[in-house]
Amino acid sequence: MAQNKIIGIDLAKSIFFLFEINHKGNNISRKKLPRSKLLKYIAQQNECTISMEACSSAHYWAREFSKLGHQVMLFPPQHVKSQRHKQKNDYNDAEAIAEITLYQRHHPVPHKSIEQQDIQSVIKMRKLLITERTRLINQVRGLLSEYGIIIPKGKTAFGKAIPSILEDAENQLSSMLRELIYHQHERYNYINEQVSWFDNKLNHTIQHFDNAKLLTSIPGFGPLTSQAVAVWMGSGQQFKTGRDASAAMGLVPK
Repeated sequence: MAQNKIIGIDLAKSIFFLFEINHKGNNISRKKLPRSKLLKYIAQQNECTISMEACSSAHYWAREFSKLGHQVMLFPPQHVKSQRHKQKNDYNDAEAIAEITLYQRHHPVPHKSIEQQDIQSVIKMRKLLITERTRLINQVRGLLSEYGIIIPKGKTAFGKAIPSILEDAENQLSSMLRELIYHQHERYNYINEQVSWFDNKLNHTIQHFDNAKLLTSIPGFGPLTSQAVAVWMGSGQQFKTGRDASAAMGLVPK
């Protein structure tokens, strides 16, 4: 670990709280800085260890601080919470972040590169579309059930059933409801097109992601799962053994 001090930073959008300790755990100082002055302050510091929660914007700051020659460590929020022994506030959060770095009882989170964050963004946006599609299907199925029309579960059954329902002149659906269902079916088809676009994007990005390509050799690991795991794990060097990596992922023996 670096050098002569640790700076724990409680991240925020505008105001950042810093808590500094030495290698023995003694408090050095604490500061409150606006966003516009944070990077300048860190640039003025001698090489040290900077720690943060692995939350929104953490990977951006990790890249910026690393460029300045500092060692940067990120820790999951749940581990920071378990380290905090005082009432929750911004300074106490920053102190807990610094202390967890000093004792290092937990595995740090690897920094994500811009390319890795790009892939993660694709996966998250795709997930949002899947959620929207599922909600749309459930809503339409629920509405039609109130008119005595039952559609089996699943997107395949839904996609096949709706055109037949719209064409059936004997199911007693009003012209208004037919129009509503028609527009929802159009939206469903559009979402499917968008999901296919994201799938094609992931099929392309995996060709340039060596770690993810290796994971595809595992049964059941396709482009989506492989890249999601590779982005989460990084190089994997934060784990001493494969068993540690599996446990951190939540994969444990039954």
